[in-house]
Amino acid sequence: MDVGTISIVLVLGLLVLLAIGMPLGFASAVLAVAVLVMKFEPALLTNPFTWGDGMLTGRPGTGPLYLLTQKIFDLMTEYVLISVPLFIFMAALLERSGIAKEMYTSLDYWLSRVRGGIAIVTSLMAVIMAAMSGIIGGEVVLLGLIALPQMLRLGYDQNLAIGTICASGSLGTMIPPSIVLIIYGLITETSIKALFTGAFLPGFMLASFFIIYILIRTNLNPSLAPLPEPQPGEPTGRQKLGLFGAFLSVLMAGFTTLLLLRALFFTVTGQNTNMGENVDPIAWGMTYHIPYIIGYLVAALVLAFFVFGMERVKVGWEHGKGLVPPFTVIGIVLGSIYGGISGITEAAGMGALAVFVIALIRGEASKSLVWDALMRTLRSTGTIIWVTIGAAALAGAYTLAGGPSYIADLIVGADMPTMAVLLTMMLILLFMGAFMDWVGIVLLIIPVFLPIVKRLPIEEIGFIGQLEPSQISIWFGVLFCMNMQVSFLSPPFGPAAFYLKSVAPPHISLTDIFRGFLPFICVQLIAITVLLVWPSIVTILL
Repeated sequence: MDVGTISIVLVLGLLVLLAIGMPLGFASAVLAVAVLVMKFEPALLTNPFTWGDGMLTGRPGTGPLYLLTQKIFDLMTEYVLISVPLFIFMAALLERSGIAKEMYTSLDYWLSRVRGGIAIVTSLMAVIMAAMSGIIGGEVVLLGLIALPQMLRLGYDQNLAIGTICASGSLGTMIPPSIVLIIYGLITETSIKALFTGAFLPGFMLASFFIIYILIRTNLNPSLAPLPEPQPGEPTGRQKLGLFGAFLSVLMAGFTTLLLLRALFFTVTGQNTNMGENVDPIAWGMTYHIPYIIGYLVAALVLAFFVFGMERVKVGWEHGKGLVPPFTVIGIVLGSIYGGISGITEAAGMGALAVFVIALIRGEASKSLVWDALMRTLRSTGTIIWVTIGAAALAGAYTLAGGPSYIADLIVGADMPTMAVLLTMMLILLFMGAFMDWVGIVLLIIPVFLPIVKRLPIEEIGFIGQLEPSQISIWFGVLFCMNMQVSFLSPPFGPAAFYLKSVAPPHISLTDIFRGFLPFICVQLIAITVLLVWPSIVTILL
């Protein structure tokens, strides 16, 4: 059977199986078998009694079946894949401990007198949580439990509150350490560290777009976000700024102290001497860095105790200490990756351990906390693994059938402009994202699309800046994640809506939730446009 017919059967079969409610992992596995039969032993379709006479059934475990099982085995034994359950476990501990709630309280204190401040606090909290664990569903649920009642109580517009929570809560798709980027890197054999670095600016750009939208809309229509009544004894704007400065000076003093101890350790052990000409110096760990670090430490202490004063330091620390545990976890996870201390998997393990130790210090660690976190990790990881196996089988079968080459020749042969090809891909990704889980999309669609993108004239990609050939996979991975960010809000099956509905008040319907998404989907589409027009924004930090 020709590849064109197989492609049509594949698309229709996938839509039918998903429509009748078959899980994506099993639907993909069934279609993988169907593709192999149609391509390598079509006689089975018309005469099942020919079993054992063809390429597939004649010598089981050889030929296409062997290649397919080897592909799945190689994927499932990737060491980096272990980071997925570790990040999920970390997110589950965060969700069930009081770390996130205390972080929200601290952010709320500093921004409560800003128009739309609670919505901005929600977005900032989502950014911090995304940088801690890279998990999406838990963030939306947690923000729905903590932020939604607060915004509704203060009279915030319901659509604005819903949209802020769901759009910001799905930022884990973009901001490192994103699990979507990890799976993409595994499938495309792209450096995950490079993907994290490339997604850093676009992820924070999207978060800033959300905050700018909230600020503009609430200032144009103040009734959408009424300011809370001032509390007795609450400091004014200038006083609060001084308290925040005192808190930052203490934070800087603590950070520089850790840097100093690290540099002294490297110096005493001799690890920063005789490193050789081809070895990069340790970042802020060399002997000549010590005087600079001491200078910064002295400056921070002078600011804290002589400029701001002890009273401000005490009050500022009391209201800002909720931000210390999250920043500590972020520093451990991302700092160990970018500092070259560990790989992705080890960083995930260190982050999970750090969250557990923090919960232990706070007196929140218990058997039930760990058990609940483990059960959620088991369920979530099991879902991802089964979808990964099924989708990898289908992608492998379609590749063996010559599908990616067929689609590539079809699109490239259509003689469309480069931007038209990319826009067509974006529309397909957005459409598939409305009906399918991101794991299936990255395994099924990316192996088809990425070779096409690599065949496009590189000078015609974007209008501002220029990509290098080695950067195409990184840029397209970030662009793909931005599309998946939209898919979490896309009706009719946007998962963020169902996550929020599970914890929202009864009077908020799914229709209300999807209605609240619409402006934020437009903001996300603007961010996708920026990546298409200015692709080199991904490579600035590489």
